[in-house]
This record gives sequence, structure tokens and C-alpha cells, in this order.
Amino acid sequence: MSQFNGYLTEEVVEDYSDGLIGRREALRRLGLLGVAAAIAVPLLAACDSARPQTAAESSASPPASAPGTPVGPTPLATEAIAFAGPEGRELQGAWAAAATAKGAVLVVHENRGLTDHIRSVAGRLAASGYSALAVDLLSEEGGTASLPGEAEVSAALNDAPDDRFVADMKAAVTELARREPDAKIGAIGFCFGGGMVWTLLASGEPRLAAAAPFYGPLPEGADFAGSAKAAVLGFYGELDERVNASRDAATQALKKAGLTHEIVTYPGAGHAFFNDTGQRYNPTAAASAYDKLLAWFGDHLS
Repeated sequence: MSQFNGYLTEEVVEDYSDGLIGRREALRRLGLLGVAAAIAVPLLAACDSARPQTAAESSASPPASAPGTPVGPTPLATEAIAFAGPEGRELQGAWAAAATAKGAVLVVHENRGLTDHIRSVAGRLAASGYSALAVDLLSEEGGTASLPGEAEVSAALNDAPDDRFVADMKAAVTELARREPDAKIGAIGFCFGGGMVWTLLASGEPRLAAAAPFYGPLPEGADFAGSAKAAVLGFYGELDERVNASRDAATQALKKAGLTHEIVTYPGAGHAFFNDTGQRYNPTAAASAYDKLLAWFGDHLS
């Protein structure tokens, strides 16, 4: 079981607490994560006093909703690719090639898997001059698209071992180096993927020149004092208390390892503030973060 089991469970509880999903769906998702009803029911009950109702739970008409306006340039098209993984396994991903690459970037998805939003991030990076490969960490399960929904995707990520994720990310770095042999390599990840970027750094991956975890949980006992050399830019939202609980530990681990780093926390922004397809999207914070990300990659990848 992934060491992020507790984090994925908290994601469901937080979505319920914020009124993004109803009780029945929350219980279903927690069950898929292996949380027994005897634990799940009181977890949700603790949220009920201050929780807003979902549209389905109230008599009101559902509010009109539409994706936010993505920040950054118009994305270049991504290409679905397969490439060599560890132990003879085949990995899936979305590849976006910059016209003239200033660097190459591994993109690691949220707990929703390899979605159109994550593909668009890879395409935006390519349009900004950084060839990008968004890896599907559920390749062994047949890929994100083979699973019926978000809950099943999250459960599948929960059931896979962390060492497989690390091996798959390292294979994706190898594929980036093959496709852009003269480029420095960076990594970016969101939510669960931000935690995966922290995990990749803690593995001592020496080929990363830069990394940018967005609101990702720090793995317990993370130590970056190995062979990692990346310059790390960590993004957080002020309102994201759950993930922010590990922010100071991340800062201390980076200092201890002597890595170039900067930690940025956006006022008024919550978890997943960069995801323009979600209800927590904060376009002001997202635009600032994308500009800062490009400046960071300009300094450390170009």
C-alpha cells in the first residue's frame, strides 16, 4: 500500500467537507481506499456541522459551472506515447515537444491520474519552450483511461507500491533524456504528484536539475542529502492546512541537504489552486505560480 494512503483518505474527507461530493460518494470512495465503515462514518460526521450541501443534496438548482481560463500560453498538442519501463514493462504517457527545447520536464499527475488537464500542462510547458512528458503512473493497470472514474483511479494509486512509482518516474526521466539528449531535466507534480516529486527527490535521482512540487505532501522521513542536485521550488496555498502541515519539514530537509530552494505560499489560495478544471482554482495564484515556474526553469534548466 502506498505511504500516501492517509493523504488520499484525507482528500476524500476534505472534498466531502467542502461540499464537492455527497456522503454516499464519500463513503464509496473511502471504501475503495480500504477505510472500514466504522471509521469512515465518524470521519464524515465530524465534518457535518459546517459542511455546505452539494447541489444534489439541496433543492436548489445546481450552479452553472465551467472550467476556468487556463494560465500560460495556448498548449501545444500532446501525443500519446508508450516507452520502456522497468523490468520489461511498458509505460504510457503524453508527450509534447517544444519547437526548440530550452529544457525537458517530467509532469506527474494528481490522484485523478493522467487527465486532459495534466496533458494541457505538458502542452503549455512545450509552448513555453520546455519539452514535457506526462507519465501515467497507472500504466501497469492499463492506464488511467482504463479505469471507470476518479474514485477507482485514486484507489489504484493507493494499492500500488511507492517503489514502483519511483521506478516508473526514473524510466520517464530516461525517456526524456533519450528524446532531448542535450537538455537539462526538471520535474513538476501536483497534489499526489507533488508528493511523488518529493519522493523522486528523496530517492536521490541525480539527473534532475530542477523540481517544482505543487501542494504535495512530504513523504515521512524524507531526506534529500543523497545524490539529488535539483534546485527546488515548492508551491503551497495559504488555506491548504492539510498539506501545509509538512511545509516546514520540507524546508528543513532542503536546507539540511544544501539544495538551492524557494518555498512560495499564495495568500487566499487553497489546495489544487492551479487546476483550472476544479472548483478550488485560483487564477491569480495560478498565473503568478506559472510565471515563477518559468523563471525558475529559466535559471536552472535553460
